[in-house]
Amino acid sequence: MTVRPAPACVVAAVARRDFIRLAGATAAGFFALGATPDRMRIVASITVLPLDDELTKRNMSESSTSRLGALIAGLRQRGWVEGVNYRFEVRSSFGGPDKMRTAVQELVDLKPDVILTGSTVETAAVMAATTTIPIVFATSNDPVGNGFVQSLAHPGGNVTGFTSGAPEMGGKWLQLIKEAVPDIQRIGVLFNPASTPRAGRYYLDSLEQEAATSDVKVDLAPIGTAAEIDGAIARFAEPPRAAMISLVDSFLVVNRQAIVATTAKYRVPMIYPFHYFMDAGGLMSYGPTLEVRSADYVDLILRGTKAGDLPVQSPRKYELLINRTVASALGLKIPYTLLARADEIRE
Repeated sequence: MTVRPAPACVVAAVARRDFIRLAGATAAGFFALGATPDRMRIVASITVLPLDDELTKRNMSESSTSRLGALIAGLRQRGWVEGVNYRFEVRSSFGGPDKMRTAVQELVDLKPDVILTGSTVETAAVMAATTTIPIVFATSNDPVGNGFVQSLAHPGGNVTGFTSGAPEMGGKWLQLIKEAVPDIQRIGVLFNPASTPRAGRYYLDSLEQEAATSDVKVDLAPIGTAAEIDGAIARFAEPPRAAMISLVDSFLVVNRQAIVATTAKYRVPMIYPFHYFMDAGGLMSYGPTLEVRSADYVDLILRGTKAGDLPVQSPRKYELLINRTVASALGLKIPYTLLARADEIRE
């Protein structure tokens, strides 16, 4: 498998035409009726992170580089002002299944005009609680396979949103980490089967195919609790030479600080799917560029468009981040050929 720069846009042509047509028609209708809504709307959001998590607090800021901040800023640009014509309600599902059910029920009881979800697990929980309230998932890796939508172009039902990767990512992660650590003989795969797409199989097929061509053994490291992180990573510090891959997994995002600290403790190189891990001191990441486009869909839904009529959109660009200081601490000399392809090099 050869890693090439991601295409500028990977959204299906049909989906884009549908979106442009719906956006034009809905916006025209709204302006024809005037810019003042007839009632206070409710935009709800549920997050798997604790509300006091650094990433949650950053997301809640009005920075255009954070998910919820960009949503609020995007809605303002479209005429929606928080506290004037809509209110924003956020709940955290952190704390186990009971907390998840409570948080979801609290939001559903508010009868919001739209619910924004941040992970596959949350989307499934909200869908189980309502078939009528519009749902927009900010990230989902396999919305068709998970039963969220009928198809990407025509979701149907009350759900739509944005995908955050493809199955082929597994093979790309392996290729990239092997370029950084050429002498690896095995690759550890860290994930929580309960919170990663298809219990990990969504990415493992392409990863195992790439491993077979690279003469690298795949060694799975499934975990279910934070207490298992240390042991799961420690065994890859022993011979034969190993590196690790973190799958797309909301559980791993919640525990990103502990994971990154443990890789440093045992000097185990790991590649991650999101820049969140880089912010915590990770070695390298490869994944979709942060593009917060949910404001487009939330706006359309608030103006009357059905969620199921809005096509699911895919990432338009992927980015490679490398921390050269972390690499040096691990005793790695990143090849110039890999550094040249990086979208960002951190020191």
